[in-house]
Order: sequence, then structure tokens, then C-alpha cells
Amino acid sequence: MERPRRACPRSRSPPPRAVVPPRRQGIPVRTSSLPLFSDAMPAPTQLFFPLFRNCELSRIYGTACYCHHKHLCCSPPYIPQNRLRYTPHPAYATFCRPRENWWQYTQGRRYASTPQKFYLTPPQVNSILKANEYSFKVPEFDGKNVSSILGFDSNQLPANAPIEDRRSAATCLQTRGMLLGVFDGHAGCACSQAVSERLFYYIAVSLLPHETLLEIENAVESGRALLPILQWHKHPNDYFSKEASKLYFNSLRTYWQELIDLNTGESADIDVKEALINAFKRLDNDISLEAQVGDPNSFLNYLVLRVAFSGATACVAHVDGVDLHVANTGDSRAMLGVQEEDGSWSAVTLSNDHNAQNERELERLKLEHPKNEAKSVVKQDRLLGLLMPFRAFGDVKFKWSIDLQKRVIESGPDQLNDNEYTKFIPPNYHTPPYLTAEPEVTYHRLRPQDKFLVLATDGLWETMHRQDVVRIVGEYLTGMHHQQPIAVGGYKVTLGQMHGLLTERRAKMSSVFEDQNAATHLIRHAVGNNEFGAVDHERLSKMLSLPEELARMYRDDITIIVVQFNSHVVGAYQNQE
Repeated sequence: MERPRRACPRSRSPPPRAVVPPRRQGIPVRTSSLPLFSDAMPAPTQLFFPLFRNCELSRIYGTACYCHHKHLCCSPPYIPQNRLRYTPHPAYATFCRPRENWWQYTQGRRYASTPQKFYLTPPQVNSILKANEYSFKVPEFDGKNVSSILGFDSNQLPANAPIEDRRSAATCLQTRGMLLGVFDGHAGCACSQAVSERLFYYIAVSLLPHETLLEIENAVESGRALLPILQWHKHPNDYFSKEASKLYFNSLRTYWQELIDLNTGESADIDVKEALINAFKRLDNDISLEAQVGDPNSFLNYLVLRVAFSGATACVAHVDGVDLHVANTGDSRAMLGVQEEDGSWSAVTLSNDHNAQNERELERLKLEHPKNEAKSVVKQDRLLGLLMPFRAFGDVKFKWSIDLQKRVIESGPDQLNDNEYTKFIPPNYHTPPYLTAEPEVTYHRLRPQDKFLVLATDGLWETMHRQDVVRIVGEYLTGMHHQQPIAVGGYKVTLGQMHGLLTERRAKMSSVFEDQNAATHLIRHAVGNNEFGAVDHERLSKMLSLPEELARMYRDDITIIVVQFNSHVVGAYQNQE
């Protein structure tokens, strides 16, 4: 086999005019049948040309291309528009400037035509899939009430480096209930990190009665120890920003002081829906205000500005007995798994995506802005032609006035001023704010047939249908597989292949226990499913072997929380009524 030859780019002469540069190549979409580095692909060259064009390989070929910000790519990008959370307008994008003739670099390295295989062993695959998994079992009796939650499993699989998703889970100690949430960041992970740390505190404070708020404030005033509000359930990789803890606490204290002043002290039932909405909006307001005020500490000043200029969606569930509230901002989803009488599984959606596929969201946006902006407020299914989700935390470039943005950037640290992402103004930016963090809250009263809840970022829902998600989790949790005819989807299947499919089905009962975590099991299927809906180890190995520069071309970060309900407790609640 001929070894790849390396030529010095500077020593090669320019190509003759008759030579035609490589034609544009598309990037495979994230479906269950996407092509990978298989035997049918002689070399990864098919991927390299479009990635060169989009500067996704700038870190590998650092001398060939220079890009100020990884979220601002050359125009027009070859990556399908629905693959990127944030796509800048061509007129305002940061242009990648080749340092040398691009043809020299594409010709400077040749690849052998022999197919190359990059396979991971099953233990290696399991090590990658299980690196971020976490499980928590709820005590049957916590001293207050019998919980309607048996426990939950969570996991994350990165595509971005570093991962932009976050997750949180906590038990409310001063009130009843448990909080669980997934957060999908874009333009960096700063905002999703801050929201994952802070949002649950804002929700917990919003749910506290007036007397408890007074006790907490009095303790702070007198320097006494505070009542614990939350018991966090965290993976060791889920960290808190110690440097910003004082700033975050001061903002939270201001919030509960205002709640004390607004509350007359009369005992009244707290509206969970209203509390969730107020918490979301107040945190987003504090993120904006902290960035405008700044901080004498240069590190903190840069941190709060990074949080404000990046963005994050959030999908949070609050479970208290049989009362389930889901607050959603953006395009992550909450899905309820319901087991029917015949043992089959059905999916009940408890959230709505806030994007261009939601007609109600489109109408809401148009009504909030003048009629002459009706054609520009959403272009190419994106907010102002740039942002995919229509609701999000942070993203002050879609909320602040132009004057405020310029004033904050000019007075901010040099790192922010040098960041091209913060400098450009979105096109057709006339009547901000265009973006809100206000959540849409859905209420559901749990029933004995409601077995589990799946909270996941859009990285999961882009690869799997909701019915498949619920069926896979349901079969995993119960160990029972609802036998259905094998569908081959129009593929030509030999008798040997069909025998293999049937053998694999029989082995499902034992293979289910390969994973001890429902979220891990779901990620295994999301990444490794073949066209027949079965996990293909070869495919799974290829997907997990992709380098950082290529992984994002095939999928997004995936974060999942699977909450399992206690059907006996839920049924007991119903019988009491």
C-alpha cells in the first residue's frame, strides 16, 4: 500500500488553470442511515473538502485557515442550515482568510485509496458511553411524604468540545418536590453552565412561603447559618463556579427580598406555574443586569459578559406527588412514557418546541413586532435569520439595544472587545427584544400507567423519533419487549440477514442488562441504531471514533434524564381522592 506522501505546500507550484477545484460536497445528515467511514468510502477525503470550506478543520490545518470564532463560519456554509444552532448572516460573519493558496493545501497531502477501519472494542465503547452516567434512587420515605419518584438516570455524550449541554437534579428541602432539568447551550457553554447552577435556586425561592423567606433573610442579617434549600444530585463532572458564588448569591438574595416585600404575609397556596415563569424570567433579567453593571474583578467581569452573550435553552420538570409541571424555553423536550393495557408503549409530549416549526411561536413573534418586520423577524426558519430557538436565556445580542451593546463591549475587557461574535449586529435589528426566556409551562396529573419521563436536549430528538425513545426506555425498565413484525423499510434482506435479525431479537432480553443506566441505554441506541432499529456495534464504534472536528458534523451534544415513577404511590394518591 502506498504511504501517504507529504509535500511542502510552499514548494508546490500553483495548479494549471485547466484543473477544476473539487466540487462542493454535502455533509451527511443525522439520520439512522447516515454514511460513515465504511468500506464503501475509500478515504475521508469526501468530508475534508467541505470542512475546509467551513473552517471546521482549522485546528488541524492551523496554517491554512484562520477563523476568529468557531460559531461564525464562512459564507455560505455547506453544512445544512438545520445542523447549526446559530448561523450568522453572511454580511456580518467573520470571514476565514486563507494564509496560503487553498489548492496547495488540498494537494499537499495525498491519501491511499485503501479503506481504513477505526473500530473500538466493546469495553472501549462502554467506557465512553458510561463516562458521564449518573443514577439516583429516591428513599421510599424521606421524612415528609412517600415519593412518587423511584429514581432517575442521567447521562451526557459530547459532540462539541467542550460540551455545551448541562443537566441538573435536586430535591427541594423546604418544600415538597424534586426538580430536574436539561440545558442546551449555544455560542459556548457559559450560559448553560450558569443557568444549570442558578435556575433551581430561583425556582425553590419562588416556591417558598412568606414565613420561610423571612427566616432565611433574618439568618443572613444576623450571620447565622442558612436553612438548606436544595439537596443536589450531581455527577462528579457537574461543577459549580466557586468564583461567581458570591455574585450569584447576592442576586438571589435581592430576588427573595423583593418577594418578601411583595407578599403581604397572608397564607395562600403558591401557584407552581406562576413560580416557574417568574423564576425563569428573573434569572434571565439578572444575567442581563450583571453584564451591564460589570464587576471590578476582571475575571468575574469577563465571566458575566460571556454568560450574557452566549445562550441556553432549558427544559425543567417539577414533580410533587402526582403533580407534574414542565417549564420549557427553547427546543429541548419532555416526553412521558405511558404503558397501555396490552403492554405496548405510547409517548405523550409535555413540551412544545419554540422554533419555526411551531406555528404559534411564529405568530407570537410577528405580533410582538411591527408589521413591516413580518418578513424579516424570521428568515430561513431562524430568528432574524440567525438563531434556531425562539426562546432562550442570555443571547443579549437579540435583547439589548444597539447602543447598549456597543457601550458594554467598549467598556468591557479586551478579550470581549477582540471577540468578533460580540461585535456584529444582527440584520434587520430595529425593535428589540426579539428573544425571551419566558417558559411555556405544561401541567400533567400523573396516573398509574405513566411510568417514566424523558427530558432530553435536541441532540436526542434529531436522531430518534419520540415513539422509539419511549419504546426503548419502556422495554429497558420493564425487561419486557412488545413483539412486533420486523420492518425492513424497503431494504433487500437475505434469508441469512433475516435470521440474524430474529436471533438478535431473541437476545434482546439479556442484552438489555448490558447497561445499568436507562439514559446510557438510550444514548447507545441513538448513536448506534442501524436501519433496522437495532444497535450495530460497528456503527456505534465508528460514531464514537470520530475526532472532535468531525463529530459535530454528524450529531449534537446529547443530554438525557430518565425519571421513573412509582406507580403504586401514584395509584394510592388517586385512591385517597
